[in-house]
Amino acid sequence: MDLTAMDLTSDAYSLGALARIRRFMIGLALLAGIALWFGFGGRIGLGFALGCGVSYLNFHWLKRIVDTVTERTVATGIRQSGRLIVIRFLLRYGALAVASYGIVTVSPSSLYGFFGGLFLPAAAILCEAAYELCRPSTETR
Repeated sequence: MDLTAMDLTSDAYSLGALARIRRFMIGLALLAGIALWFGFGGRIGLGFALGCGVSYLNFHWLKRIVDTVTERTVATGIRQSGRLIVIRFLLRYGALAVASYGIVTVSPSSLYGFFGGLFLPAAAILCEAAYELCRPSTETR
């Protein structure tokens, strides 16, 4: 396999994994959200749903930032300034702090669900890892 074909295969593999991680995030959020809603009550379930929403949005923004910086670097050949990346990073965590404060003032018990929802990307990545371990290899050696 030549280098170009390997790059295309790698890109297709990465895009497939990213799409699966997003689907895992949505599926896990729905399943766990419903279970928490009925198991622990509406406040924790709602907090979990808010945490999942924030973490999914954060995941999407992070991907978009990485894509933008990569495209600009490849297009211009010049290393991009990290100032804008740092500002966006801080704004994301500032929004997270504001959401946490809002939840604590309304319902302290829903903060547990909110923090649980923030682990959604990690759980989805673990599901993707399990998927990759269990699927048959299409590559011949």
